[in-house]
Amino acid sequence: MFGIYLKRELGRRKKAALVIAMGLALGIALVITVNSVSAGMNQAQDKVLKSLYGLGTDMTVTKAQSAPKAGSSQGPSFKFGATSSSSTSQSTDRVNTQGGQALASSLVTKVGSQKGVSAAVGALTLNVTKVDGSFTQGKAKSSTTSGSSGSSQQGGPGGGGGTSSTGAPQVQGGGANFNVNSYSVAGIDVTDQTLGPLSTSKITTGKTFTTAQTNAKVAVISKSYAKTKKYKVGSTFKISSTKFTVIGIATPNSSESTIDVYVPLKQAQTLGDSKNKVTTIYVKATDSKQISTVKTTIQKNISGTTVTTSADLASTVSGSLSTASNLATSVGKWLSIAVLIAAFLVAALLTSSAVSRRVREFGTLKALGWPSRKVTRQVVGESMVNGLIGGGLGIALGLLAAYTVTAISPKLTAQLGSTSTGGGGGMGSGPGGGQGGPGQQATSNTLEIALNAPVSLTTIALAVGLAVAGGLIAGAFGGWRASRLRPADALRRVE
Repeated sequence: MFGIYLKRELGRRKKAALVIAMGLALGIALVITVNSVSAGMNQAQDKVLKSLYGLGTDMTVTKAQSAPKAGSSQGPSFKFGATSSSSTSQSTDRVNTQGGQALASSLVTKVGSQKGVSAAVGALTLNVTKVDGSFTQGKAKSSTTSGSSGSSQQGGPGGGGGTSSTGAPQVQGGGANFNVNSYSVAGIDVTDQTLGPLSTSKITTGKTFTTAQTNAKVAVISKSYAKTKKYKVGSTFKISSTKFTVIGIATPNSSESTIDVYVPLKQAQTLGDSKNKVTTIYVKATDSKQISTVKTTIQKNISGTTVTTSADLASTVSGSLSTASNLATSVGKWLSIAVLIAAFLVAALLTSSAVSRRVREFGTLKALGWPSRKVTRQVVGESMVNGLIGGGLGIALGLLAAYTVTAISPKLTAQLGSTSTGGGGGMGSGPGGGQGGPGQQATSNTLEIALNAPVSLTTIALAVGLAVAGGLIAGAFGGWRASRLRPADALRRVE
């Protein structure tokens, strides 16, 4: 009886049921869209942080660069030997540590022994500025001038002839033609490559380091750097007269890496004249929920260091990714809540209006012996069906909107606050720092991320719950109105 009557009444009021369902559908679709876009924003931010920190890395430990001494020169210095040849090729590499003040390698073990730390590895980041070119010596030429004697010229008979003099010599021609090339080198702990700069990349050609190559003269280079220099597996190149052999080419997993060359840590320490030194310690916590506690422990037990977590780094992300994320989090969520509330209110008002138009019907049913709870159940049942229909339409619209965003994949940029390698080793410095000219390198990490809008099962479950809630709210309001009707009063009213 209940089902037959429900089907008949919904069939009689198709337009009203469709309006209620569409109102709920729009609100639910907006909630799904905002939630999926917000999830995509979080994924994009995770990609940015992982590209800088490394997969599985929870925090980094660095040390701020000490202030330069008074009178000390911070600029680049290149020295070339003088030769007597007219044209001489010259080449030199200037290697500087990058990313703050160097830390003792022993601190890696100390950090790894702290409570809550699962693993810790050290890395040394260098900036290599290569200058090569040639000098061309100029040629000195002297000029001669001539003149004639006047009547006052003294001398014997016939002594009135012309004279000539030699001027100061002048250098003509010569000069210098030099190229400057700057690239970044990361020395990594080859015994544990799951943390650190190389963990953000995948070896697509060749192979990675073995645990036995702790001091081998081998290198893994980034795909972009290999393309620029036309290197391939087996190619050789020199850094400060040390020849390295390319054994692998790495492609970033999530975004463009700013490290060009990866070498074993000991080789990097030799190149940078930083024996037993590292610039960054990468740390993985035993429990991701205790990262802030581990950070406090490290700062307390190892003074003078700066501990940067992924949350700290996320707060420095700017650009369109940050702007869009803030809009999705604040404006988008509040807008979806407002639309959802409006949809619920419209459904409740339309259901109540429908009850008012069915006064004689409900009055007759009560006169025939229907109790108020049965009338209320009938109204709630109709509203629940409307809510489920609206939920189905809303889920379909929300999935369509999320699929459209994923198909378009709008590009967002993420940029970290600029620092300099001559300054503090705070956020944004260290491995992952950008390249600049010689001297103090400007760290500018600008990454381009494609936005996706994944829809999780949790979001679908939320949509179903909202559909049921919308139906219950509308049904409860309309059922309350219907239950208050008195048969005698209802029958006296005319539609």
